[in-house]
Amino acid sequence: MIKWLFKYGAVIFLFNTLLFSIESVRPLGNIIFLVAMALFALLLFINPKQIKYIIFHKAFRFFLIINVLNLLYFLLFHGVFEIEALKYILARGVQFSVISFSIYFHYDYYKSKFLDHLVYLIFAIVLISLVFNPYLFSGRYSGIIWNPNMFSSLVVIAFSALFLKNKTKSNFDYVMLFSFLLMALVSGSRGSLVALILVYLLKYGFSFRNLFYAFFSFTLTFAISSINLDTSLNRFVEQSMFNDRILQYEYAILSIKHKLFIGYGLDKYAYINRSLVPVFLKGKIIGAHNGYLAILTQYGIIFGGLMLYIIFNQSYKLISFFRNSLDYERVYVFIIIYTLIASLYETLITGVNEFQTILFWFALAFLSYSKFNQENAN
Repeated sequence: MIKWLFKYGAVIFLFNTLLFSIESVRPLGNIIFLVAMALFALLLFINPKQIKYIIFHKAFRFFLIINVLNLLYFLLFHGVFEIEALKYILARGVQFSVISFSIYFHYDYYKSKFLDHLVYLIFAIVLISLVFNPYLFSGRYSGIIWNPNMFSSLVVIAFSALFLKNKTKSNFDYVMLFSFLLMALVSGSRGSLVALILVYLLKYGFSFRNLFYAFFSFTLTFAISSINLDTSLNRFVEQSMFNDRILQYEYAILSIKHKLFIGYGLDKYAYINRSLVPVFLKGKIIGAHNGYLAILTQYGIIFGGLMLYIIFNQSYKLISFFRNSLDYERVYVFIIIYTLIASLYETLITGVNEFQTILFWFALAFLSYSKFNQENAN
């Protein structure tokens, strides 16, 4: 039982974020998250030998460094009884440990079957969404998910996992691909267009086929923009990627300047200082909507700078190593690149119970372990 939980711990955490993103079952998702955190913390505590070996494993060393930085920050800038900050450290530490254990004990599953299971689960969410919310063109579509951007994130990741895998596709695969593409467009998320372009670049590179797709995409963009809808294409044409984020960035930067060196604390991981926001903007300025500014707000420029260096350095090494991969590794490369880009306009990377954030950390750990295996095999 313990070994099974270690094998599928990452799956439990990741798939539970999908429950957490459906408003009607969010309380259940929150209960599962808390129970799973407590259970895994207990299992890790009673398996100290395995913890020592896996946590100090070269492939997962960047997790260890982040945990050490979190602990050091807590000791320097938090009191012992600041429970919310302590909960963040424990949640992040347990989450990283569970991801590492799952990959180490069940590497073949995550290499061969996990992405297929993820695609099927998201397709099931799409089908359920169409049943309970069939109004695709009545506004920004989110299905049964609480937020259109979250819904877009799910379907473009499923699209990429299916599209980039190096295998012969069945008719059912093409049905799923079309469904994911349609859902991405009707979600109204401009980020989905960035993701789709990235998918094609990773699949085809700068080929004649890719140039044709680019030309077709621009033609479709201008055609759809002439129709009074609220799709991703309409919003991309009518607005720039960042025009509704500029004010949020400005006040996020003001927040950073207010506590430049020490930040606002570990428990402020998607935070903006509302006291700096004028009264007439308080309803509009709710967060930085930028993962990098959020990290600097949380940690300050010293610890935040170190965190960003670890993230970018680890990402660069893995993207460079697997840049010519043609199979499942390319999907994880997409997840890393897409999350880094999306963090420019969404508060990703910092949270502890968000689908794309957890998948990003999982992708870093998986490719890091895969790189370790390949280097040692040679």
